[in-house]
Formats: sequence, C-alpha cells, structure tokens
Amino acid sequence: MQHRGLIGEQPTPPAHVVAAVRKIRRESGFPVGWLVAPATLWLFLFLLLPLIGIVVFSFWEASAKGMTPDFTLRHYGAFFVVDGFFDPNSRNFLTPGVFARTLWTTVRFTLTVMFFCLIIGYPVAFFLSMQVKAFKWQLALFLLAMVPFWTSYLIRAVAWLPMLGRRGLLNTALVNLGILDKPTSFLLYSEFGYTMALVQLYVVLCVGPIFFSLAKIDRAILEAARDMGANSFQVFREIIGPLSLPGVAIGMIFIFVMIMGEFATAVVVYGGKTSTTGTVILNYYAIANYPFAAVNAIMLMLAMMIGVVIILRVVDIRKEL
Repeated sequence: MQHRGLIGEQPTPPAHVVAAVRKIRRESGFPVGWLVAPATLWLFLFLLLPLIGIVVFSFWEASAKGMTPDFTLRHYGAFFVVDGFFDPNSRNFLTPGVFARTLWTTVRFTLTVMFFCLIIGYPVAFFLSMQVKAFKWQLALFLLAMVPFWTSYLIRAVAWLPMLGRRGLLNTALVNLGILDKPTSFLLYSEFGYTMALVQLYVVLCVGPIFFSLAKIDRAILEAARDMGANSFQVFREIIGPLSLPGVAIGMIFIFVMIMGEFATAVVVYGGKTSTTGTVILNYYAIANYPFAAVNAIMLMLAMMIGVVIILRVVDIRKEL
C-alpha cells in the first residue's frame, strides 16, 4: 500500500514502525512548562512588574511625601516642550524641551562612542582571530584584552582623572615632548575626555562578539577565494565583512544599551558639565520626584528599543548566523 508524499507515491511503513514512532512521541519527557516556569517567573517579577510600575508612576503627581495617585500628562509635556512652544511670537516657538534635547545629546554621545569602539575594536578582533594561528595564543591574548573589564567600572572611570588632569600623565608627556608649552585643561572635564573614557570603558564589549564571529569563518573559503584570484580587499568585502556582521551588530547593541543608561562617567570624567538622560533620572530620583524620573526612564527605554530595532533591521542576525 502506498500513500501520496511530498515527492510522489511513498510506501506505507510497517505497522510495528508506526507503533514505535507513536510510542516515542507519547513519551515527551519532562513537561516544557516546568522548564520555562522559573525564567518566566523571574522575568515577570523583576522585569515586567517594574516596567509596569514605571509606566503607572509616570502619570502620578509628585508631592512632599513622594507620589500621589493621579492621571496627568504634565510630566510628559514638561519633557517635550517649553513655555511658548506653541506661540509663534515666542522665542521658544517649536523649541524642544531641555529634557528632549538631553536625550538627543545622550544619543549623539552614544553614536560617537559606538563609531570609535568599532574602528578600534574590529582591528583587534581581526588580529586575534585571523593573524594569530595558535588557539592557545588566541585565547591568551583575548583574555588579556578582557583584563580591564575584570576591574570595577567606577575604578576604571576614576583612573582617567590622573591621566587627563593638568598635572596628569598625558599633559606631562606632551609638555616633556615639547608639543605643548604648558599643561592644557581641555583633556579633563571635556567632551574629548568624556568620549575617550567611554571608548576605553566599553570597547571590550564589541571585541568579544566580533572575535567569535570572525573565528567561525571557515579558512577554506578564504583560501578558495584567493585561489580564484581575489585580493585581500575583495576577500574582506565579499566574505569576511558580511560574515562578521552578526558580531558587529551584537557588539553595537551591547554598547548602545550600556551607554544610553550611562551616568557615572559623565559625573566623574566630565565633571557634571553635561547632562545625560541617566544623570537626569538620578537627579530627580534623588529629590524624590519619582514621576518625572519615570517619564525620563520611559523615554530612555523607548530610545533604546528604537536603536536596537534599527540595528537588527540593518543586520538580520537570524539570517547571518
């Protein structure tokens, strides 16, 4: 007896084979629900409920005792607009609110740091995966690149103060080399120093994913391309670059999410001379204005989600892996 299959008439399997298959399917093992229950409960208690609480609190009113249950959009209005926003005769006509501009400043700093982390981290990952042949040396050098990440984040941020100060190591070296006549103050408490510190703090987050993506590439493919006459640039453009995109995307997501919520480095290295959305949340939380802090947290979260979605749209990780 035969039955219709995907590629034509197929013979019907024997009865004992069908019975064995059915028996195996009935014995499904440990219930899936019990396997996912701990993680689901954890995410519900420590992720979903806090997010719901932040959204609810953003509509409440701040009071001397903390928060008063209410439903108001006043805090959202204060985030986006200023007085005179809708008045054509006002100097603030269609001028975004200071907190919306602060969010844009945070995004701008984040994109700048992501760019420098990529142009610094990619060559490091490329060298470790492509130029170092022995696995033990690859692992040793990769762990060496990770060493700064083993120390406290705050310690690494504070360590930039003696490096960038007027009497710091970098100023002293520039004066001794004759490049500067006297120590300069633009290194510390400046956008330059802040960006440099963030790059050093977070570049390691993109080295790892890019390294593992490059290490997965089959060297036989590269040799075949060279045998067919492709030069080094063509091999990188057609093979290495596209195959390393998942690692690049994952590394950029790590850096984007971490720096968007950054506040400690802005205080330590920039001296509080600039505000990020993270510092705004911290300041309003400190004065117990929890509703407005919640509004800033929601806007920051939405910006993070949009940024991650854009990265995933540019690089479809599921297709590339």
